[in-house]
Amino acid sequence: MTSPDGRRAVEAVWRIESARIVGALARYTGDFALAEDLAQEALAEALVSWPRDGVPRNPSGWLLTVGRRRAIDTYRRRSALDERYAALAHHLGEGGATSGGPPSGDTGPGDADGVLWDPDEVHDDVLALMFVACHPVLSPEARVALTLRVVGGLSSEEVARAFLVPTATVQARITRAKKTLAAAAVPFGVPPADERRERLGSVLGVLYVIFTEGSTATSGDEWLRPDLAHEAVRLARVLAGLVPDEHEVHALLALFELTAARFPARTTPDGDPVLLADQDRRRWDRSAVRRGRAALARADAVGPPGHGRGPYGLQAAIAECHAVAPSVDETDWDRIVLLYEALGRVAPSPVVELNRAAAVAMAHGPAAGLRIVDELVATDRLPRFHLVPSVRAELLGRLGRVDEARAEYALAVRLCPTVRERHLLERKAALLPP
Repeated sequence: MTSPDGRRAVEAVWRIESARIVGALARYTGDFALAEDLAQEALAEALVSWPRDGVPRNPSGWLLTVGRRRAIDTYRRRSALDERYAALAHHLGEGGATSGGPPSGDTGPGDADGVLWDPDEVHDDVLALMFVACHPVLSPEARVALTLRVVGGLSSEEVARAFLVPTATVQARITRAKKTLAAAAVPFGVPPADERRERLGSVLGVLYVIFTEGSTATSGDEWLRPDLAHEAVRLARVLAGLVPDEHEVHALLALFELTAARFPARTTPDGDPVLLADQDRRRWDRSAVRRGRAALARADAVGPPGHGRGPYGLQAAIAECHAVAPSVDETDWDRIVLLYEALGRVAPSPVVELNRAAAVAMAHGPAAGLRIVDELVATDRLPRFHLVPSVRAELLGRLGRVDEARAEYALAVRLCPTVRERHLLERKAALLPP
């Protein structure tokens, strides 16, 4: 195996197995921050060993064994040879060496014994890891960084690239997050039932932020970051498998799948945005549409009787309306308006109102939509948000108020944070009649 092949193998295994490895180490040590450090040490060992010696038969078991051995070394250095050390040593087995070095080749307890994953323990470990990484004691930015790092398996560099911030910033957030969790004495484990729903909301919120940034970037040169959005989809699938009876988890997954289905048609080959009206719907991912609709049906099925849809379910239902419509003109805009009205009651926000205005304009004409946008402007509920003048310009143009529309497009361009979208707004302004 060449060095690049070995490194790719390490990266592939890490992306798939890192959450289970960190979770298992956290359960064994009772220390989340230590577990993450131990897993990173095991990863570093693999980057040296696998390109040289080959990939072991049980890669995840290899990494877990090395992590456990590093834990033993850590406790030795701390002179803490207590019951934790005894428990860890027991897990390594009677034949396991405790030198701290990785297994060589295909031998050692990490491979010969297989380090079999107990399905129940894996379930609890990964779920606990999500709850810890998204704990409310952390800032929103720290929750996102920690989730992508320890649950998603992304490196600090990858997280930094995804959110267009320096790597040092991401590393500092992760370091502060681990210190905060330690200072708050946050236990590693799935929270008790009375806390679980509240904490689950934090997990879902983090995944929503990650997906939203991937589906519509808020800064930088690219309008769409599919790798980041698809990571959120993957994590949502994992979460849906871990808590299959939570309806909002399935609703969030449905929203992700139905929205991501349109990704293939949302940009040109050069990366420029393509608006909904101009998209080639034949390029939409129909498999993702089917998965999304199935997830939404599952969300409705597992919810308590009479519960109604929550914010993610309502957004998913709106996405479903778009996904099944043959064209923009044949979209059920009346239903979308009703769904936005319901969303405004369940999770009121000025952004929901702006989206409702666009839907009202499609269902009842631009003048009706403009009245809602003008109310947002009058109350200054979305100051310096470029989509307000963008939507207003679109509606003014449809009403023939060209000079006002041109001025609104100019304002939207000044406020827009992304290069690609600025170019789109400039092109739309240029298409206005003289």
